[in-house]
Amino acid sequence: MSLPKQKGKVQFTIFVVDDEPMLLDLAEAILRPLGYEVRTFRDPEMALKEFPELHPEVVITDYAMGRMTGMDLIRECRRIKPGQKMVLVSGTVDEHVFSDALVKPNQFITKPYQVQEFTDRIRALVAA
Repeated sequence: MSLPKQKGKVQFTIFVVDDEPMLLDLAEAILRPLGYEVRTFRDPEMALKEFPELHPEVVITDYAMGRMTGMDLIRECRRIKPGQKMVLVSGTVDEHVFSDALVKPNQFITKPYQVQEFTDRIRALVAA
């Protein structure tokens, strides 16, 4: 499946936020060949700083990252852009972490994830 392009540029930007460099590299290696522009961030606060300027189609964020959790990042991104598509990934928590939250991710993916499941969910979310 190829993605639509605009004037020679990739149409969709995806932010991937995780404090583990190896997982950022993995996500980029999976998503970039699919035609997405991938921006990776080890620090969720840096992602949040660039968020209003770059308007990513999807933000994929780990849950546990130190000073700011993935749920904090989801809440702040949605405060800026209420319809922002968000994916929470975690190997330490499950969906119960956001069951009572006012702001929830569009998708939750458990680590370690299967490449096909990961790409299928991101493609579906971008297409929605």
